[in-house]
Amino acid sequence: MRIVLLGAPGSGKGTQAAILTEHLGVPHISTGVLLRAAVEAGTELGAKARSIMDRGELLPDDIMLDLIEERLQAPDAEPGFVLDGYPRNLSQAASLDGLLDRLEKPLDIAIQIDVDAEQVIRRIARRAAEEGRSDDSEETVRTRMQVYEEQTAPVVDHYARKGLLTQVFGEGSIEDVNQRIMAVLKAEAID
Repeated sequence: MRIVLLGAPGSGKGTQAAILTEHLGVPHISTGVLLRAAVEAGTELGAKARSIMDRGELLPDDIMLDLIEERLQAPDAEPGFVLDGYPRNLSQAASLDGLLDRLEKPLDIAIQIDVDAEQVIRRIARRAAEEGRSDDSEETVRTRMQVYEEQTAPVVDHYARKGLLTQVFGEGSIEDVNQRIMAVLKAEAID
């Protein structure tokens, strides 16, 4: 099964992706992890990315797409994947659609983990306190939420128009949210 997980920062995408990969036997593809691995391994794409990041610039979409393409062609991704953290905007969504078409690996479903903004802020503040993360201040989180609303939320509409979107209530325990997602995936497999 080929899945894109969508949701605001702190909605639980990474947590749910990790659980799903165990259940489904497919890799969790996180753009952040891909990027760090490529840089650490010193691959050609990693070297290109490092040079851009060292200048303090954001990576162009084409480099991220190349990293994703490389990862999707690995043997363990043949039966499917759970993509987390990408696409973040409409341009990336269109590029991903084109890549998946070219690789003949169409997306099966896009799942939006829907969590109230104030709940997200509380979750991230709790995580910041537990992990000692100074980058998760309330002001930073509110800025990230605004960026999400402006840039990433339209991706949800993109997948809805394509008939691929399912929204899952993202509040409650990790297990509760996972059960909701698994119920959606089981229903999708039956259709």
